[in-house]
Amino acid sequence: MSLIKEFREFIMKGNVLDLAIAVIIGGAFGKIVTSLVNDILMPPIGILLGKVDFKQLKLVIQSGKDAVMNGTQVVSPAVSEVSLNYGAFIQNTIDFLLIGFCIFIVLKAYQKVTMKKKDEPAAPPEPTNEEKLLTEIRDLLKEKRITE
Repeated sequence: MSLIKEFREFIMKGNVLDLAIAVIIGGAFGKIVTSLVNDILMPPIGILLGKVDFKQLKLVIQSGKDAVMNGTQVVSPAVSEVSLNYGAFIQNTIDFLLIGFCIFIVLKAYQKVTMKKKDEPAAPPEPTNEEKLLTEIRDLLKEKRITE
């Protein structure tokens, strides 16, 4: 079997397609939740905390410095600021918690639906050929007793 044929069979399996669909939908859902956190939830929380933009909350460890120039010659190179951006961390944590909660709710709903299906009584199984034959014999014996 050629490598391309094997790859095509692998890709066309149901599990791979289901996983691909789940990843795409999950990515889109993640963008929606991120937008909810960044654009709707965090601005009012920032206002309540004194008109703070959470993305700008940080603890500066080392201040940045501009480059010192003498004409076109660099006397002292620029130094980037070193900071702990805890505001972005808070936003990402809230984002994670919301996504986790939404997945929890979806799984609870799924479990509720599958439990209802399990609780429904199953139709009694159809009698086997032996049972049918034994039933016919029993009925014939009953008829024979009545007629005698």
